[in-house]
Amino acid sequence: MTEHVSMAAKDVYISADIEADGPIPGRYSMLAFGLAVAGRYDGETFAARDPAAVTFYRELKPISDEFDLAALKVSGLDRALLTREGADPTAAMHEAAAWVRAQAAGARPVMVGYPVVFDWMFIHWYFMRFVGESPFGFSGALDMKTMYQQKARVTLDLAGRRDLPPELASSRRHTHNALDDAIEQAEIFNRLFIWKGTAS
Repeated sequence: MTEHVSMAAKDVYISADIEADGPIPGRYSMLAFGLAVAGRYDGETFAARDPAAVTFYRELKPISDEFDLAALKVSGLDRALLTREGADPTAAMHEAAAWVRAQAAGARPVMVGYPVVFDWMFIHWYFMRFVGESPFGFSGALDMKTMYQQKARVTLDLAGRRDLPPELASSRRHTHNALDDAIEQAEIFNRLFIWKGTAS
């Protein structure tokens, strides 16, 4: 398996957040996802952008009958309503793939999240299942939690969002609305990318 991306490609960072009704895709459903363009990097210059300026958001029809009530309560989404009125996953993921490619405009799209692992698992699975490929390839992701842990020189247990110093923390509330939280993460990413970290 290869990723069709030039080694010299610039990066376009896209913050992603999802809300799901369980811990894994397939057995459970991604009910909503939000994407927000954070910035670009050419290997020398990082150009941040207003994370609320260019976004994508969809609420989806569930793909299975199983759900975890505790997970569902986190988002506050109405699963019954989404069953009737949510976007078709195939259409939504094709729209999202086209949107990501348009934002990249020839650069490499890189998904970022805090942490990225849970959101990546769902988004990658949904792209592969409903589109057949992902615009992020199979490894186009950066984990912001790891970035902070390395720069702050702390253990992973001390690298959560609540551990961020004021100069990195977002002024936005973490609402568990996928788009709100993608925008919040993009704001943190832009600050974290240029943060010098803890001096050795």
